[in-house]
Amino acid sequence: MLLSEIKEKALELVDNLKLVDFGFALPYTWVLVQGPKGKALGVAMTLPEEIQRYTNSISEPSLEKFIEKADSLNVIERTLGLAAINAVSQYHIDLSNAEWVDVLELLPETSGKVALIGNMPPLTKELRERGYDVYVFERNAKLWDRDTYSDALEYNLLPEMDAVIASATCLVNGTIDMLLDRAKNAKIFVLTGPTGQLLPEFLKGTRVTHLASMKVVDIKKALLGLKLGSFKGFEKGNRKYVLKVV
Repeated sequence: MLLSEIKEKALELVDNLKLVDFGFALPYTWVLVQGPKGKALGVAMTLPEEIQRYTNSISEPSLEKFIEKADSLNVIERTLGLAAINAVSQYHIDLSNAEWVDVLELLPETSGKVALIGNMPPLTKELRERGYDVYVFERNAKLWDRDTYSDALEYNLLPEMDAVIASATCLVNGTIDMLLDRAKNAKIFVLTGPTGQLLPEFLKGTRVTHLASMKVVDIKKALLGLKLGSFKGFEKGNRKYVLKVV
């Protein structure tokens, strides 16, 4: 399980970091850490449709305890764990080789089959306008539209794709391993969105080729947006980036 491998790598990087604050909330669960170089904020999208009658087994929160639960079957623990891993990643991340571009710039100009894992209407619209054959998969039925496929069809259709742009929430809902296995012919596999704040070296040796995420550049502004449950409030404190996984 990829999350199990990622958590072990993240645990090796927590020595000089302490947990400052955290929140399991909408739209994002967040973890704030601090070390000698300053503070870093990590997030993971909260998926209400995945939450049932779970009880968090962590009674004394710590950075290490959160990360150790990143591969838990309990979605609350898993979300907090991934947010903690992202906080550690953002503290250590080197963006000197980052491209400050939109995810669309990663795709070749020639047409082809592109899978979107997660319904992202603005991206879908632009891809179709550029001539790509777009397949949109979505697990949450509330987000379906007339051109959306159930995620149950990913298993059969992903091997046909030339490129995959996957919402990094696939890490939260536990489908990342299946997606990477089935997208065996895709030349580009992008994890996108704030949940994809991982260190690229955590994904070395997988089929993931790029991370398209957000760097929190104004922690105070972003944190206020998170506490107020605001997508736009959070994103105002961020800057988008793309990193290649090498």
